[in-house]
Amino acid sequence: MSETEEIFLLDKKVRINVLVDGFKPGLDSVCLAAACPAEAGERVLDMGCGVGTAGLCVLKRVAGAILTGVDFQSDHIELAGQNAVLNAMDERANFIESDIKNYSADKTFDHVICNPPFLETGAHLVSPSARRAMAMGHLEEDFDIAVWIKAGFNNLKSGGSLTLVHRADMLDKVILGMGKKFGAIEIIPLWPKAGRDARRVIVRGIKGRKTPATLRAGIILHEDDGEYTSDANKVLKEMQLI
Repeated sequence: MSETEEIFLLDKKVRINVLVDGFKPGLDSVCLAAACPAEAGERVLDMGCGVGTAGLCVLKRVAGAILTGVDFQSDHIELAGQNAVLNAMDERANFIESDIKNYSADKTFDHVICNPPFLETGAHLVSPSARRAMAMGHLEEDFDIAVWIKAGFNNLKSGGSLTLVHRADMLDKVILGMGKKFGAIEIIPLWPKAGRDARRVIVRGIKGRKTPATLRAGIILHEDDGEYTSDANKVLKEMQLI
Protein backbone atom coordinates (compact mmCIF):
# COMPACT_ATOMS: atom_id res chain seq x y z
CA MET A 1 0.00 0.00 0.00
CA SER A 2 1.13 3.58 -0.66
CA GLU A 3 2.25 5.94 2.09
CA THR A 4 -0.42 7.01 4.57
CA GLU A 5 -0.95 9.85 7.02
CA GLU A 6 -3.27 10.20 9.99
CA ILE A 7 -5.98 12.84 10.34
CA PHE A 8 -8.38 13.52 13.20
CA LEU A 9 -12.08 14.31 13.02
CA LEU A 10 -14.95 15.06 15.44
CA ASP A 11 -12.69 16.89 17.88
CA LYS A 12 -10.17 14.01 17.71
CA LYS A 13 -12.81 11.42 18.59
CA VAL A 14 -12.18 9.65 15.27
CA ARG A 15 -8.76 8.82 13.80
CA ILE A 16 -8.47 8.15 10.07
CA ASN A 17 -5.47 7.03 8.06
CA VAL A 18 -5.60 8.35 4.49
CA LEU A 19 -3.40 7.83 1.45
CA VAL A 20 -0.92 10.68 1.02
CA ASP A 21 -1.58 10.82 -2.73
CA GLY A 22 -5.33 10.24 -2.39
CA PHE A 23 -8.47 12.18 -1.58
CA LYS A 24 -8.39 13.95 1.81
CA PRO A 25 -11.76 13.62 3.57
CA GLY A 26 -12.87 16.41 5.84
CA LEU A 27 -15.79 18.72 6.44
CA ASP A 28 -18.01 17.22 3.70
CA SER A 29 -17.65 13.72 5.11
CA VAL A 30 -18.37 14.83 8.69
CA CYS A 31 -21.44 16.84 7.63
CA LEU A 32 -22.70 13.88 5.60
CA ALA A 33 -22.36 11.63 8.64
CA ALA A 34 -24.13 14.19 10.82
CA ALA A 35 -27.08 14.26 8.42
CA CYS A 36 -27.68 10.49 8.49
CA PRO A 37 -30.70 9.90 10.79
CA ALA A 38 -29.56 6.46 11.91
CA GLU A 39 -30.49 5.01 15.28
CA ALA A 40 -29.04 2.19 17.37
CA GLY A 41 -29.39 -1.19 15.70
CA GLU A 42 -30.04 0.20 12.22
CA ARG A 43 -28.00 -0.74 9.16
CA VAL A 44 -26.15 1.96 7.18
CA LEU A 45 -24.62 1.62 3.71
CA ASP A 46 -21.85 4.04 2.73
CA MET A 47 -21.58 3.98 -1.08
CA GLY A 48 -18.17 5.02 -2.38
CA CYS A 49 -16.90 4.82 1.19
CA GLY A 50 -13.26 5.57 0.40
CA VAL A 51 -11.21 4.93 3.55
CA GLY A 52 -14.37 4.76 5.67
CA THR A 53 -14.50 8.32 6.98
CA ALA A 54 -18.21 9.20 6.81
CA GLY A 55 -19.43 5.77 7.85
CA LEU A 56 -17.12 5.58 10.85
CA CYS A 57 -18.24 9.05 11.92
CA VAL A 58 -21.84 7.74 11.86
CA LEU A 59 -20.82 4.82 14.07
CA LYS A 60 -19.12 7.20 16.50
CA ARG A 61 -22.30 9.25 16.83
CA VAL A 62 -24.74 6.34 16.92
CA ALA A 63 -23.82 3.58 19.33
CA GLY A 64 -25.15 0.25 18.05
CA ALA A 65 -25.48 1.28 14.39
CA ILE A 66 -24.06 -1.21 11.87
CA LEU A 67 -22.04 -0.11 8.83
CA THR A 68 -21.32 -1.58 5.42
CA GLY A 69 -18.97 0.40 3.20
CA VAL A 70 -18.57 -0.23 -0.55
CA ASP A 71 -15.83 1.12 -2.81
CA PHE A 72 -14.22 -0.15 -6.01
CA GLN A 73 -10.65 0.78 -5.01
CA SER A 74 -9.04 -2.14 -3.18
CA ASP A 75 -6.43 -0.07 -1.34
CA HIS A 76 -9.19 2.19 0.04
CA ILE A 77 -11.15 -0.84 1.27
CA GLU A 78 -8.05 -2.26 2.95
CA LEU A 79 -7.39 1.05 4.68
CA ALA A 80 -11.06 1.44 5.69
CA GLY A 81 -10.86 -1.90 7.49
CA GLN A 82 -7.72 -0.76 9.29
CA ASN A 83 -9.44 2.49 10.27
CA ALA A 84 -12.35 0.55 11.74
CA VAL A 85 -9.88 -1.38 13.92
CA LEU A 86 -8.06 1.84 14.83
CA ASN A 87 -11.33 3.26 16.18
CA ALA A 88 -12.48 0.00 17.85
CA MET A 89 -15.43 -0.23 15.46
CA ASP A 90 -14.45 -3.32 13.48
CA GLU A 91 -17.20 -5.45 15.06
CA ARG A 92 -19.82 -3.04 13.65
CA ALA A 93 -18.20 -2.27 10.29
CA ASN A 94 -17.69 -4.30 7.12
CA PHE A 95 -16.02 -2.97 3.98
CA ILE A 96 -16.52 -4.56 0.55
CA GLU A 97 -14.69 -4.01 -2.73
CA SER A 98 -17.37 -3.51 -5.39
CA ASP A 99 -18.63 -1.03 -7.94
CA ILE A 100 -21.84 0.46 -6.56
CA LYS A 101 -23.59 -0.23 -9.89
CA ASN A 102 -23.15 -3.94 -9.29
CA TYR A 103 -23.49 -4.09 -5.51
CA SER A 104 -26.58 -5.75 -4.09
CA ALA A 105 -26.81 -6.80 -0.44
CA ASP A 106 -28.67 -9.81 0.90
CA LYS A 107 -30.83 -7.45 2.96
CA THR A 108 -31.79 -3.85 2.32
CA PHE A 109 -30.50 -1.04 4.51
CA ASP A 110 -32.23 1.44 6.81
CA HIS A 111 -30.04 4.29 5.55
CA VAL A 112 -27.70 4.98 2.64
CA ILE A 113 -25.13 7.77 2.61
CA CYS A 114 -22.83 8.87 -0.21
CA ASN A 115 -20.38 11.59 -1.16
CA PRO A 116 -20.36 11.14 -4.96
CA PRO A 117 -17.62 12.50 -7.24
CA PHE A 118 -18.21 16.24 -7.56
CA LEU A 119 -17.09 16.60 -11.18
CA GLU A 120 -18.64 14.52 -13.93
CA THR A 121 -16.56 13.14 -16.77
CA GLY A 122 -15.58 15.80 -19.29
CA ALA A 123 -16.28 18.68 -16.92
CA HIS A 124 -12.80 18.99 -15.40
CA LEU A 125 -9.08 18.65 -15.96
CA VAL A 126 -7.99 15.21 -14.79
CA SER A 127 -5.78 15.19 -11.69
CA PRO A 128 -2.28 13.76 -12.19
CA SER A 129 -3.08 11.42 -9.28
CA ALA A 130 -5.25 8.52 -10.45
CA ARG A 131 -6.79 8.19 -6.99
CA ARG A 132 -7.74 11.85 -6.84
CA ALA A 133 -9.10 11.73 -10.38
CA MET A 134 -11.44 8.89 -9.45
CA ALA A 135 -12.53 10.67 -6.27
CA MET A 136 -13.23 13.97 -8.04
CA GLY A 137 -14.96 12.55 -11.09
CA HIS A 138 -15.46 8.95 -12.11
CA LEU A 139 -13.65 7.95 -15.29
CA GLU A 140 -16.61 6.11 -16.81
CA GLU A 141 -18.78 8.16 -19.13
CA ASP A 142 -22.12 6.90 -17.79
CA PHE A 143 -21.31 7.19 -14.09
CA ASP A 144 -23.25 10.33 -13.11
CA ILE A 145 -25.28 11.32 -10.05
CA ALA A 146 -28.38 9.46 -11.27
CA VAL A 147 -26.41 6.19 -11.06
CA TRP A 148 -25.59 6.85 -7.40
CA ILE A 149 -29.20 7.68 -6.58
CA LYS A 150 -30.47 4.56 -8.34
CA ALA A 151 -27.96 2.39 -6.46
CA GLY A 152 -29.06 3.95 -3.19
CA PHE A 153 -32.72 3.33 -4.01
CA ASN A 154 -32.07 -0.32 -4.90
CA ASN A 155 -30.29 -0.99 -1.60
CA LEU A 156 -32.77 0.81 0.68
CA LYS A 157 -35.76 -0.66 2.43
CA SER A 158 -39.11 1.09 1.93
CA GLY A 159 -39.15 4.14 4.18
CA GLY A 160 -35.35 4.21 4.42
CA SER A 161 -33.33 7.38 3.97
CA LEU A 162 -30.82 8.40 1.30
CA THR A 163 -28.47 11.21 2.32
CA LEU A 164 -25.84 12.74 0.07
CA VAL A 165 -23.60 15.79 -0.02
CA HIS A 166 -22.87 17.50 -3.31
CA ARG A 167 -21.99 20.80 -4.97
CA ALA A 168 -24.76 23.38 -4.78
CA ASP A 169 -24.65 23.90 -8.55
CA MET A 170 -25.50 20.21 -9.00
CA LEU A 171 -28.71 20.46 -6.98
CA ASP A 172 -30.95 20.39 -10.04
CA LYS A 173 -29.41 17.10 -11.20
CA VAL A 174 -29.72 15.62 -7.72
CA ILE A 175 -33.42 16.50 -7.48
CA LEU A 176 -34.03 15.24 -11.01
CA GLY A 177 -32.29 11.96 -10.17
CA MET A 178 -34.42 11.48 -7.08
CA GLY A 179 -37.53 11.98 -9.22
CA LYS A 180 -40.47 9.98 -7.93
CA LYS A 181 -38.24 7.51 -6.11
CA PHE A 182 -37.94 9.68 -3.01
CA GLY A 183 -40.17 12.08 -1.11
CA ALA A 184 -39.93 14.21 2.03
CA ILE A 185 -36.76 15.61 0.43
CA GLU A 186 -34.82 18.00 2.64
CA ILE A 187 -32.32 20.43 1.11
CA ILE A 188 -29.78 21.68 3.64
CA PRO A 189 -27.39 24.38 2.34
CA LEU A 190 -23.90 24.65 3.81
CA TRP A 191 -23.01 28.34 3.67
CA PRO A 192 -19.22 29.05 3.78
CA LYS A 193 -19.88 32.42 5.52
CA ALA A 194 -22.87 34.67 6.17
CA GLY A 195 -23.93 36.42 2.98
CA ARG A 196 -22.05 33.99 0.73
CA ASP A 197 -23.60 31.61 -1.77
CA ALA A 198 -23.72 27.98 -0.67
CA ARG A 199 -21.07 25.77 -2.27
CA ARG A 200 -22.31 22.50 -0.82
CA VAL A 201 -25.75 21.09 -0.11
CA ILE A 202 -26.90 18.06 1.80
CA VAL A 203 -29.93 16.38 0.29
CA ARG A 204 -31.90 13.82 2.28
CA GLY A 205 -34.95 11.89 1.07
CA ILE A 206 -37.15 8.97 2.08
CA LYS A 207 -37.76 6.03 -0.26
CA GLY A 208 -41.40 5.80 -1.31
CA ARG A 209 -42.55 8.87 0.61
CA LYS A 210 -44.85 11.38 -1.13
CA THR A 211 -44.37 14.34 1.25
CA PRO A 212 -43.31 17.62 -0.46
CA ALA A 213 -39.73 18.89 -0.32
CA THR A 214 -38.40 21.27 2.35
CA LEU A 215 -35.66 23.88 2.00
CA ARG A 216 -33.99 24.00 5.41
CA ALA A 217 -32.22 26.99 6.98
CA GLY A 218 -28.87 25.25 6.60
CA ILE A 219 -25.62 25.91 8.46
CA ILE A 220 -23.19 28.83 8.22
CA LEU A 221 -19.79 27.18 8.58
CA HIS A 222 -17.35 30.03 9.20
CA GLU A 223 -17.25 33.40 10.92
CA ASP A 224 -15.73 36.35 9.04
CA ASP A 225 -12.37 35.63 10.70
CA GLY A 226 -12.40 32.06 9.39
CA GLU A 227 -13.21 30.33 12.69
CA TYR A 228 -16.03 27.81 12.75
CA THR A 229 -19.41 29.12 13.88
CA SER A 230 -21.07 27.73 17.00
CA ASP A 231 -23.57 25.87 14.77
CA ALA A 232 -20.73 24.32 12.79
CA ASN A 233 -18.92 23.27 15.97
CA LYS A 234 -22.06 21.50 17.18
CA VAL A 235 -21.72 19.28 14.11
CA LEU A 236 -17.95 19.07 13.75
CA LYS A 237 -17.06 18.64 17.43
CA GLU A 238 -20.20 17.70 19.33
CA MET A 239 -21.61 15.28 16.71
CA GLN A 240 -25.01 16.94 16.63
CA LEU A 241 -27.49 15.53 14.09
CA ILE A 242 -28.20 17.98 11.26
